[in-house]
Amino acid sequence: MKYDRILIRYGEISTKGRNRHKFVEKLRRSVVNSLTSFPNIKVEASRDRMYVILNGEDGKEIIEKLKGIFGIQSFSPAIKVERDVENIKQTTLELVSSIFRAGQTFKVTPKRSDKTFELDTDGINRVIGAHLLKNFPGLKVNVKEPDINVRIEVRQEAVYLSCETIQGAGGLPVKSAGKAMLMLSGGIDSPVAGYLSMKRGLEVEAVHFFSPPYTSERSKEKVIDLTKKLAEIYGSLTLHIVPFTEIQQVIKEQVPENYTMTTMRRMMLRITDEIRKQREGLAIITGESLGQVASQTLESMYAINEVTNTPILRPLISMDKTDIIKIAQEIDTLEISNRPFEDCCTIFVPASPKTKPRREKVHRYESFVDFEKLIEEAVQKIETLNITTDDLHSEFNALF
Repeated sequence: MKYDRILIRYGEISTKGRNRHKFVEKLRRSVVNSLTSFPNIKVEASRDRMYVILNGEDGKEIIEKLKGIFGIQSFSPAIKVERDVENIKQTTLELVSSIFRAGQTFKVTPKRSDKTFELDTDGINRVIGAHLLKNFPGLKVNVKEPDINVRIEVRQEAVYLSCETIQGAGGLPVKSAGKAMLMLSGGIDSPVAGYLSMKRGLEVEAVHFFSPPYTSERSKEKVIDLTKKLAEIYGSLTLHIVPFTEIQQVIKEQVPENYTMTTMRRMMLRITDEIRKQREGLAIITGESLGQVASQTLESMYAINEVTNTPILRPLISMDKTDIIKIAQEIDTLEISNRPFEDCCTIFVPASPKTKPRREKVHRYESFVDFEKLIEEAVQKIETLNITTDDLHSEFNALF
């Protein structure tokens, strides 16, 4: 039997109070934007539910799109029927007939949002259950782990029938929690950090540090491909590519080798913060995991964070590498990250980086260089790309 709509259930949105409608509207926009290739669909949203009216479109393709939309707890292909018991019985029979296989079990899960309906939930359970048992010889009831769960939702305007519940991505709708800048390298961690931040409703813009000729165009392409993967979440994503060669060369010449990593990260953070100000962001996201490398010890973070009062978000801070890799596989960024093209962070790693840098020493080493001027020049030469899932549009515009 052919479904005519998909019923979307909210997750965390349901816990919101007076501003719930704002989150619902953000989710509705996400759904509409993700389904632009299906011109006949219609999206209807209310406080408690959302419906994608198929109008003849391919439900299977739409289901695959919905699986990746943040803010959806679960959804079900469904059929809308009139509030008539005989009609409900007949449509339920047709629905179960289309999926039933010999030996399967079932249960009926009624929900009566409209209490004026002639049958209560127990009545719906008994009437529909008896009708199915009568028409399917050998069919048995299993209330704990049924093969078929017939969901019947009675609402004021109609009754909705479904037999399948598909888990959504959860989280909050994209762009419902403000904007943040993601420090995106070509490694495994930062794309995962970006993904998890988007899942919490953040609008993300990526910042990548590029050091030609030490890093190749292939490493740049790698980061663009990672950005395109993240862009699939809501159709587009802005990437800022920062020319970092001159700053890195100065650091290498003027700062003792075991402190070069600390100063490099401090300069990256300062530049990212300047971009954040220009783009009206509220936070910076990194892919740091505590203790994973020298720059991610607590002492290093203490020395590096000093350059900004902007909140630093670290979604991976307590994760093991195996956990991070698992998510990278799920979001399809692992293979791209593993391409053998290094970024500026890995190219300039000293042999013995300081794991417990002291602020006073960092201040002394940096005092011999006019980093303010170098940062200003780097920001003025930024290459900004607007990356979409359909096409790659490049705009080589400075932020100022």
